[in-house]
Amino acid sequence: MRDGKELVLHVCHLYPDLLNLYGDRGNVLAFIKRCQWRNINVCLHRVELGQSVDFKQFDFLFIGGGSDREQHILAQDLAKKVSSLAAALEEGLVTLAICGGYQLLGKYYQTAQGEKIPGLGIMDIYTVAGEERLIGNVLLECLVDGVPGQLVGFENHAGRTFLGEGVQPLGRVSEGYGNNGQDGYEGAVWRNVYCSYLHGPLLPKNYKLTDHLISLALARRGVNLELTPLDNSLEEAAVQVMVQRLLKK
Repeated sequence: MRDGKELVLHVCHLYPDLLNLYGDRGNVLAFIKRCQWRNINVCLHRVELGQSVDFKQFDFLFIGGGSDREQHILAQDLAKKVSSLAAALEEGLVTLAICGGYQLLGKYYQTAQGEKIPGLGIMDIYTVAGEERLIGNVLLECLVDGVPGQLVGFENHAGRTFLGEGVQPLGRVSEGYGNNGQDGYEGAVWRNVYCSYLHGPLLPKNYKLTDHLISLALARRGVNLELTPLDNSLEEAAVQVMVQRLLKK
C-alpha cells in the first residue's frame, strides 16, 4: 500500500506471439515472479498487432527477439506506435529489449545484400548482417546497480550491432562474441533501456539484473523502496556453475 492505494506495477509484453524467440517470455515471467514474491502486485498487458497503446502507462516494457519473418510482419504496425514508444523511453520507461527487439530500436539494419532496413531510430545504434552467425554461451563483466558483477546467457545472432553517441554497453565480454565480435562489448544501455543479445532467457539466469530493473520501475513511480531480500542461493549457484564452466574453456 502507498498513500492508501495499492501499489501495482504495469508490465507490457510487446507482440508476445511474434517476439518470443528461445523462450524470451521467461524474462517477463521472472520480472513478475520476483515482484510477487515481495508482495508487489503486477498487471500484465499483452500488446498485439493492431492494438493502440500509450506506452507511458507502463512501468516495465519487454521486447523480445524474433526471426526476420516476424520482424517484417510487425514493422508496419510498430511504425504506428513509434511516437508513443519514443516519448515513453525518453521519459524513462524501464525497458528490456532482446536480440531483434534490440535491433529494432536502432537506426537501421543493413542486410548482407547491402539493403538498409530502417529501424525505429530511437537509439543511436545500427546493425549490419554478418556472414556467419555468432552462437554460444556468453559471460559478461558489468556493473549492475553500480556494483561489479557478471551476467551469463546464450547468443545466436547474425547481426553486428555498433553503438553510437550516448549509448553505453551493457558489459564487457569475457567469453563469447557480444554485439559484433570485434569491440569486446555486449548489449546497450540508454536511459532506462537495457538491450542485449543474450537469450537464456536473460532475467531468470541473472536475478541481480532482474531486481535492478524492478527497482528502476519502482523509482520511476516515485517509490524508493528497498527490495525485500529473497533467498537467492539456488539462483547464485546456477550463475556460478555457468561462470566456472565458461572460465575453464
